Amino acid sequence: MPKPLTPRQRQFFDYLQQRDAESGGIPSLRQVAADLGISHTAVAGLLQSLQDKGWIRREGRYSRRILLLNKLRPQRPERGRLVPIIGRVAAGVPLYAQQEWAGELLVDELVYRNEYLFALRVEGDSMRNAGILAGDLVICEPRQFAANGEIVVALVKNEEATVKRFFYLGDCIELRPENDQFPAMRYGLGEVLIQGKVIGLQRDPDAMAAL
Repeated sequence: MPKPLTPRQRQFFDYLQQRDAESGGIPSLRQVAADLGISHTAVAGLLQSLQDKGWIRREGRYSRRILLLNKLRPQRPERGRLVPIIGRVAAGVPLYAQQEWAGELLVDELVYRNEYLFALRVEGDSMRNAGILAGDLVICEPRQFAANGEIVVALVKNEEATVKRFFYLGDCIELRPENDQFPAMRYGLGEVLIQGKVIGLQRDPDAMAAL
């Protein structure tokens, strides 16, 4: 019988199981590290833990030939609620009143209690160092204000919704990325509308992490 997994190991095994179902095999060590935003050493350690506990079998420490020995049913919160995924942010319209949803996200209602939460899919890698990757769904609490350093969804010039760290500098607002390859941008006070504060994220259907 396999030994029980820790939450992190379970999340990692869920990822392997999903990738195996999608592509018929386990991706390379480099691809796994890139997908999960962790180091190659961390990936190797997780693989070794799964092997030691009897959940996978492989040939060699870094081999791509990995056999999943036990299939897991997707975990879902015992008490869940659906949060709308918005396709865009509309200026001047409360997020919870918008009708153009792009789907729904199941979250644990004991963790996410606010009645009017929304989710937004992230584009690009500007927030990678904060653990927010391209394709992630950020879970947000509607807000029209922010404190310095908070990660927010902001509507810039009534056109583009972006996820950045917020800083009020007196005569302007700075939206700061978490990736050295992207510059911080400054805007006039009337050019930025705060739409929400990021309070969590979901990467895979069964992998949720509070920020």
